Amino acid sequence: MHAMVLPARGERLMAVERPDPVPGPGEVRIKVSACGVCRTDLHVLDGELPDIPYPIIPGHEVVGRVDAMGAGVTDLAIGMRVGVPWLGFTCGECSYCRAEKENLCDRPKFTGYTRDGGFASHLVADARYCFPLGEDGDDAALAPLLCAGLIGWRSLVVAGEARRIGIYGFGAAGHIVSQVARAQGREIYAFTRRGDTEAQTLALSLGAAWAGASEDLPPTELDAAIIYAPVGPLVPQALRAVRKGGRVVCAGIHMSDIPTFPYNILWGERQILSVANLTRRDGIDFFKAIASANIQTHTTAFPLARANDALARLREGKLIGAAVLRP
Repeated sequence: MHAMVLPARGERLMAVERPDPVPGPGEVRIKVSACGVCRTDLHVLDGELPDIPYPIIPGHEVVGRVDAMGAGVTDLAIGMRVGVPWLGFTCGECSYCRAEKENLCDRPKFTGYTRDGGFASHLVADARYCFPLGEDGDDAALAPLLCAGLIGWRSLVVAGEARRIGIYGFGAAGHIVSQVARAQGREIYAFTRRGDTEAQTLALSLGAAWAGASEDLPPTELDAAIIYAPVGPLVPQALRAVRKGGRVVCAGIHMSDIPTFPYNILWGERQILSVANLTRRDGIDFFKAIASANIQTHTTAFPLARANDALARLREGKLIGAAVLRP
């Protein structure tokens, strides 16, 4: 198999050749056709997440076809197109798993972080955490749905019944969840880096009611705000934008420190919440919800060997939508 491997914190990915992995009991091997590039991959590269088992193959927005199965796999079949998300294993035994909160499992494994991911021609995945994708749609267009789409969906659910929603960071997740929210009849207000006219134009083309800089206040109070950019100072900015009783949802796995802020912008029963990982139910509900929503993902394709270039463009904010690697 071909793979782009992260040898240590802060280093560039290295192209390597390895024997094809062999699936164990309950696992499948997948021949990768597309893998999205996510901001979480940057957190892995930079060592901002704990206990990374170097060397590791990043990538957790995987689309491919099952080409080998371990013992005990009954729900998948050779040749089936599947998606592999960020959450790659849960213990099924801890109090969170027993309470149907497997996203908070005490002993999880994560694709592309604590188990090898999809920046490769093949990967092995727990069959329980593979979503059948059917045959509709292009592989590269589907890939961002496996994290940007799923975490966008979970953050939208956490935002509750909000009708006017602000999205801070209009990248891969933002441009997907805005379409889902619009299909539900909600209003979207998009916040981007100042001067990022391309992202603002994309937001407006997808039906946003307004687009502006993250430092600006929207033309009306928001019912909720979802923050995808890993920028702590956006939390008080968003608090100033939401109405009394409104929610600010922090949707990233990592964020820079949140600065101190005056209590009066939190007062009025405003809430700050975080979103952690996903559940299999999230995946089932999400793919059901978008089946008739005509979601269009905006992607830029890179060959697998150019994974470092794709990551650099993501870091520099030079991507519109999402980058996708094609082995």
